[in-house]
Amino acid sequence: MHPLLIRALAVALSIGLYLALAILGAGGVNAYFANQARTALVVVTLALGAASLFVGGNLSAGLREDRGNRWVFAAFFVIGLLGAYLPAWADRQGLWRLDGDAVRWLGVALLAAGGALRLWPVAVLGRRFSGLVAIQPGHELVTTGLYSRIRHPSYLGFLISALGWGLGFNTAVGVLMALANIPPLVARMNAEERLLSSEFGAAYEAYRASTARLIPGVY
Repeated sequence: MHPLLIRALAVALSIGLYLALAILGAGGVNAYFANQARTALVVVTLALGAASLFVGGNLSAGLREDRGNRWVFAAFFVIGLLGAYLPAWADRQGLWRLDGDAVRWLGVALLAAGGALRLWPVAVLGRRFSGLVAIQPGHELVTTGLYSRIRHPSYLGFLISALGWGLGFNTAVGVLMALANIPPLVARMNAEERLLSSEFGAAYEAYRASTARLIPGVY
């Protein structure tokens, strides 16, 4: 089977499961799509999923991998399932509501912006971008563009999009689910930086000293 077709099937299954859980949490198809902002969340999610097929990246262990970090996949999987269902359920229950449709549409905008930021580094790195913490053949230290200011723009995009999804349901439960991604994400960044430091030595340490992990001046 062609690699692109395999990738398309994987993306379709993951997005299908994610959206199905949200629809279930909202009380069914009609209840979910009764709100335009929630409908927009689906449109943006599908568009980002389609775009992800063409930006590159892989799941190769490459030349050298930190296998001890693979536990984060299980953590992200569980958080993802809960993050798909619970905000929609809380929205239906009226639990911890925020401030109306303005919050919902802010969520849609953040989902789109964060998703684009998530995909941009993948497009820049291409086959060097792996879902695993690994050194790839021809691996180079990229320090231009967004990488000149922050070391993990893709992870920043991931957090922004997770927050956007949560806000799209107008409930603080969605915000809490987005924040739940931070501990495994920090563990992932720690593992990546250890591996890159061992590979690039002083060059990476100098780069790390002059940049922020996610937000300049903050972290």
